[in-house]
Amino acid sequence: MKRFEALFTELQKKIAAQDPQSGTVAEYNKGTHFIGKKIVEEAAEVWMAAEYEGKEKTAEEVSQLLYHLQVLLIANDLTLEDVYRYL
Repeated sequence: MKRFEALFTELQKKIAAQDPQSGTVAEYNKGTHFIGKKIVEEAAEVWMAAEYEGKEKTAEEVSQLLYHLQVLLIANDLTLEDVYRYL
């Protein structure tokens, strides 16, 4: 099981390594517009899961949304601390 901060560190390392087989690297390299569209898609899936599919599916969809949000943060040179300041 991964934790939020550990996932962020893992994603940073994957992106820095630029492994051409990595889906994270591919998404990052497509840029903010592409990542933003993924976030909108995942947010809708979170809503629909919460509305109609139960706790387990909602948790799964939230995890995917958090993943794409973290890729967006890295693509925009933001840290978790930058976000935590506003929580």
